[in-house]
Amino acid sequence: MNGLPSSLDARLLAFPIMRALFPGSFDPVTQGHQDVLRRAALLFDEVVVCVMFNSNKVGRLPLAERLDRLRAAATDLGNVTVDSHTGGLLVDYCRRAGIDVVVRGVRGVRDLDHEMPMARMNHELAGVETFFIAADPALAHISSTLVTTMSQQDRVSNDDLSGLLPAGGGGSGGFLRRVRVARLTSRS
Repeated sequence: MNGLPSSLDARLLAFPIMRALFPGSFDPVTQGHQDVLRRAALLFDEVVVCVMFNSNKVGRLPLAERLDRLRAAATDLGNVTVDSHTGGLLVDYCRRAGIDVVVRGVRGVRDLDHEMPMARMNHELAGVETFFIAADPALAHISSTLVTTMSQQDRVSNDDLSGLLPAGGGGSGGFLRRVRVARLTSRS
């Protein structure tokens, strides 16, 4: 014991564990979300995908279902955990969890225009950096809002929409049925 760190300790000092937060409403989880999550998991040691409260959006799926769908979408990603934060700012969560990087998927210039002021504010408030991941061009047209809007149209089949949502537990079946039932009920 000469007081020098072991080679593992020295490596950890030189390369600290990088934790990232991938926040969103995930209402519902889409293939675009899953793609960004998979890519972030390749870049960071740990990724926390977190359902956040957004006062500008009306939640369609209960929180518990969104969390279940995210777990299903991250099944094969061993360095991903799923959580929620429904009170306070994103930077509050980051401080509490010891996270210094936020991951955001960007489909185009409109997304970037929306994200940049928040990225700047998160950095100013808590030193949190934002890492933007450009959407896969094949998925860039997908948004939770568009999936919900399309599912409310009687002429669009579940099969047509299922390709927009992750397979398995994160998939479309229950979500699309509930949106259509809610729409039919509201017509009565």
